[in-house]
Parts: sequence; structure tokens; C-alpha cells
Amino acid sequence: MQKTYSYPQFEYIRPPEIAEQRAGHSPVIVVGAGPVGLSMAIDLASQGQSVLVLDNDDTVSVGSRGVCYAKRALEVLDRMGCGTPAVEKGVSWDIGRTFFGEGEVFNFNLRPHEGHQRPGMVNLQQYYLEEYLIARARELPNLEIRFKNNVIAVSQDETQATLRVETPDGAYTASCDWLIAADGARSPIRHMLGLEIEGKIFMDRFLIADVIMAADYPAERWFWFDPPFHRNQSVLLHKQADNVWRVDFQLGWDADPEEEKKPENVIPRIRAMLGDEREFTLEWVSVYTFQCRRMGRFNHQRVLFVGDAAHQVSPFGARGANSGIQDTDNLAWKLKLVIDGKAPASLLDSYSAERCFAADENLMNSTRSTDFITPKSRTSKAFRNAVLELAQDYPFARALVNSGRLSVPSWLTESPLNTPDTDHFAGDMVPGAPMDDAPVAGSASPWLLGHMQGGFQLLYCAEDASAVGTDTAQALAALAQDRIGVQATVVAARGQAPAPLATLIDVQGALRQRYDLQPGTCYLLRPDQHVAARWRQFDPTLVRRAVARATGNA
Repeated sequence: MQKTYSYPQFEYIRPPEIAEQRAGHSPVIVVGAGPVGLSMAIDLASQGQSVLVLDNDDTVSVGSRGVCYAKRALEVLDRMGCGTPAVEKGVSWDIGRTFFGEGEVFNFNLRPHEGHQRPGMVNLQQYYLEEYLIARARELPNLEIRFKNNVIAVSQDETQATLRVETPDGAYTASCDWLIAADGARSPIRHMLGLEIEGKIFMDRFLIADVIMAADYPAERWFWFDPPFHRNQSVLLHKQADNVWRVDFQLGWDADPEEEKKPENVIPRIRAMLGDEREFTLEWVSVYTFQCRRMGRFNHQRVLFVGDAAHQVSPFGARGANSGIQDTDNLAWKLKLVIDGKAPASLLDSYSAERCFAADENLMNSTRSTDFITPKSRTSKAFRNAVLELAQDYPFARALVNSGRLSVPSWLTESPLNTPDTDHFAGDMVPGAPMDDAPVAGSASPWLLGHMQGGFQLLYCAEDASAVGTDTAQALAALAQDRIGVQATVVAARGQAPAPLATLIDVQGALRQRYDLQPGTCYLLRPDQHVAARWRQFDPTLVRRAVARATGNA
């Protein structure tokens, strides 16, 4: 098979614990250097936290694996310094098309409104994203990655977790205050601790083929139900970087995985799909089954589970890596506050509660997608086909078509960390909502989310920023000096706020429209860019109460 990517081999370095024949201790150890583990480590290290990452391999993941990175995950990657290379290398898309038989049923747009920095999705082979994350990690002096370090035993008590780690030079012992398990769907750490994961395994198989070809298909998601080239099954097509096209063929449970992976069986399927004699080359082939499962909770004393180690979904909807990256986005700021003694350890319970809620949303949508794509009875198949036929002409039926509800951020509206509204607001930016982006001026970033980096933030709206009174400006600036500091920014149509306050100019009115801003309106925003509270008038006492609530200090 032809290759478009040369896999790096990262250097193994003899750990000091072996060289000096001693046990080691780190405040935080992350096990797993995939996209989720690296995201967690980079987020913590960017906040000044020392982190050790252990991985049992010495290269990036083999094959395209995770392909689709949603707008929300890209925004999180932006805060880590990895969003731009991923978008520049990947294939951006917003349009998805659904076909039934020989005709198109309907299409959708993931980003129906302009005024957002990032596209709805970017397709990028997972090995590229890992490469960018490792490069970023190596820029952080307080982040160490040890390759070929395989965790073979884990124990914990109320104060720390202890690991036994195998290397080419032998084994050593390391302890940590907090252990992040990002070691994948099979999670050896989960098994070592005797923890369960429950859910459903789907009785079907899918073939993944990464195909190198020069094709003039648009950068869109194409999904076929019962196409003429693969009758009674489904097919999914995505374009990736380097003219690599990802094709998923439904095979059925009775398919022999080893036989189906052979080139002499894969190539005819590709040829039938293309319908012409164009040249193509196989780069990577795999056969997979999938499951929809999660742990009962994601925090267990000193061990915190993220990504596939905590929850697994089918690939339809791109909810795997995207959800895992959002796990780390939710966890990192909370763990840092706990480590620094600024929040009780019980704040980590909110990580489990909020991300279990998100996982349940993903599991529900993923299960429904899988049931629609792979009906298991004649009746359910007849219903599905009737929906597809009606969807060509009737909007109500299109809402029932499910080829994978694509990854979106979870709305944490029921979180106890939110401060409920006491004033009337229009729009979607309710407490618990993930922040909407908007174009702005007056900052190093021309986008709202690019400005809202690190820690708690407060947006204060004024018609003219230069007209903000001295007392108000001083009270806003004073929030940054609190134990849990809040950085205040004035949003205005014009003007410049008194120093040291930053000013964002709402150049197109999109920010005021999306957040229903009026002069005096304030929004308190969490470090993971969810709305924590909002008011029509600024009251520093209410802001401080909301910060206490959002950090478990209420």
C-alpha cells in the first residue's frame, strides 16, 4: 500500500527513576499521548502546572482513525495553540449530503450563519493532529513526555496514585497527586482498578478504507443509504488532507474481518463506488465494530478518566475525539483550581456530572444513528426507507433521517455551577450554554473566543467604552485581584475603556445580537467558555457570588 505520511519515531529516554534507582513523584501524570491525553496535558501545562505524560508507544497513531474535528473542538485546540495548523492542513467543510438509492434526499449546513472563525468540521487524519499536539507540548518547559513507558500496575489511596511503569531499561515506580487516565477504549488503568463500563455492543461491522486519489468531489460529507454500488448497506465518504479519501462500507455482522481487509476484496468495492476507471491507491484498511458505553462516574478518588477510557460511542457523528477533547476542557481548569487550593476537591464531582451528562447525549444520539443506519428487523428497515423517501419532499421527514447527528457542544443548563437568571434575556446564551463566537476589533484576536483565553472572564457592555465611569471601571478591574481572578472586558460599539480594562468593538453587531447585550449587561464566563451567569446591571457582589458558585466555593 502507498503511504502519504512518514511516521515519526520519538526518542526513548531512560527515566531518571531508573538511572538513579529511586521512585519518582509528579503532581499530575497523564497516561496516553493520543489527542485527548495530550490536550489535557497541554491545557494544564499552559496554566503553569507541571505534568508528566506516559505513553507505551513511540510514534503517533497508525491510520487516519479519528477524522472529523468539530467547530467546538477546534475552538478548544485554538486555546492550546494547535487549532490553526489543524485547520490549515485539514479539509474544512460545512455541507453534508444524504443519498438514498440513486438520488439525493436532502443536504444540511453545519454553519448556517456567518461570523464564526472556525468551520463546522475539519477532516484531518489523527496522526497529523497528534503530531501538532506533541510539537506544542514540547514547547512547554513544565510538560514532559516519556515514550515507551508502559503502565503495568496502578493503586491509589486518599492522597495519591502509585504506578508501576515498564520501559526498555526495566521497571520503575512513580506516584502522583492526580492521575489522568487517557489510555483509550480498552483502558488498562480501568481494568487494573477493577472499574466497570456498561452499555451496548452493536452487532455489525464496517470497513474503513483510506484511498489516495485525485478526485474533483467537493469537500462535503456524503452518506448513502442502499446505494446501487453497495446494495442493502450504507457508505460514508469524506475527503482528508493529501488527497486521501476516507470511505466507510457497512459489511454486516457475518463478514469475515480478515478477508474483507484484503486488497483484492477492498479494491472492487472502491471501483464500484467510483463508477469509472480513475486510478487510486489504498493507504490504510481496517474493519471495526463499535459500542456505546460509559463508566458510571469519571472521577474515582485520585484517578480521573477522560475520552474513550471513560465513554465510547459509534463513529457516526464524530462524537469520539471531539467529546474527549471537551472532557479535558471541562476538567483542566477545575483540577488546576483544586491543586492550587482555590477550590475543594468536590469540584471534580462536577466534572463527572457535567461530562456524564454530555456522554449520555452522545450515547443517545450515537445509538439512534446506528439503529437508523443498521436496522435489525424488516419492520425497522421498512420504516427507515419510508422516512428516506418522504424526506425528499417533506421537511418533517428530514428531521427523522439519522446518518449521524454530528458532534455539537453540550449545553450544561442544569449544572449546579450556574447562577440562574434573575433578569430577562432573549437569545440562546443562557447559563450553561457554550459561548457563541463573533467578530470583534480592538484585540490581538479578531474573534471573541480568541480574546476569551484563560481563567474566568466578565463581559461588560457599554454603548461607548470611553464613557464607562471611573467607579465602574475600578470595580471591574478589581475583580482581577480576587483569589480567583476575573478578567473584565468592555464590549462597545465604539470608544476605548479606561486602563487597565480591555475593549472589544462589536464591529458587525453580531456579539450584541447573539448575547442580547444592552448597556450595563454583564456575562460571567467560565474558563471552558460556557456561560456561568449574566445580569442586566453590574454588581461586583453578585459576580463574586457567581464565581464562588462556579468553583464549588459557595
